[in-house]
Amino acid sequence: MQDKSLIYKRLYAWYESSRRVLPWRETEDPYYIWLSEVILQQTRVAQGMEYYLRFIARWPKVEDLAAAKEEEVLREWQGLGYYSRARNLHKAAQMIVESLKFKVERTFPQTFEEIRALPGIGDYTAGAIASFAYNLPYPAMDGNVYRVVARLMDIDEAFDTTAGKKLFHKRIEELLDRDNPRLFNSAIMEFGALYCTPVLGDACEACPLADICMGHAHGTAELLPVRKPRPKVRDRWFTYHIYLNDPYGKADRSTAGRLEMVNVFTLIRKRENPKDIWYHLYEFPCEESVSESGLSTEWSVLRQAKPVCELTHVLSHQRIHARFIIHKVQQMPEIPGTILIRWDDLDDFALSRLTLRALDTIQHKA
Repeated sequence: MQDKSLIYKRLYAWYESSRRVLPWRETEDPYYIWLSEVILQQTRVAQGMEYYLRFIARWPKVEDLAAAKEEEVLREWQGLGYYSRARNLHKAAQMIVESLKFKVERTFPQTFEEIRALPGIGDYTAGAIASFAYNLPYPAMDGNVYRVVARLMDIDEAFDTTAGKKLFHKRIEELLDRDNPRLFNSAIMEFGALYCTPVLGDACEACPLADICMGHAHGTAELLPVRKPRPKVRDRWFTYHIYLNDPYGKADRSTAGRLEMVNVFTLIRKRENPKDIWYHLYEFPCEESVSESGLSTEWSVLRQAKPVCELTHVLSHQRIHARFIIHKVQQMPEIPGTILIRWDDLDDFALSRLTLRALDTIQHKA
């Protein structure tokens, strides 16, 4: 292990001069910190900031979030993806509020074990909340920290395997500044986010940790960290049917050129499979086929209709090939599970990012 005191000195000096001013760093309120950590799981800071500010404005206390309806939370989460995070966030808020009823002093969970027990909270997020809110000596291991530690100690074990996670956790536990874990975790995460990035270029030579970095000394920094092989991406083909009653006879274009639907109705449905993507989000009636040309005969209109919009949407392990077909009808078809809504009420429902992309395209093309 390198000289830890020297690592702390260099890292903290860099952090003091280079860190970003972020609202969740300016508070020790565990609710706000928990909220920010959940939002920032698999989300860039630039994107997560808007959602964080919206959430705390709408639900400034954990009791407010717990009292919200799940659909309201999903609607505010719309566009962030990985919607299980939003459902777990809401469920955890309800669990916290329920537990507060039995406490003399009403406080947010204060120990690592209590925080870790909340839905959607793993070791990393629990460690981050415990250290940032209460300055408890637990590491916060996000992807940026894995990268810094892998390079600093020249670790070529894949960090996303069971053995790799154990090894990295041991190394970061050894490196952790137990006298000031809040500062240490903040600094090393920020260093990985802003300086020790995936593509180093010439930054390695000017790095404040260069002379104590084993990856730099061995010429392996650019190759680290190591990941296990990624699973094959699965292709899926969706055809969405947008039913509109007398659509363009009642539609006007605004000065911005977008199509404004006036007194137009459409059909949507909620995805109900908890093991599939976009659980509990709304979408237009959809047919999934086994291949690009393998359409079923369930809706014969597929064979005549021309898509108004075709998109490819890439998720972590799936690639969705989607096409959207508009059907102008005088009477809506009876499709099980669908509900009839006004077109201009679509914003009241939580929709997937794919559907939002399609709507934006359709609005400009129609």
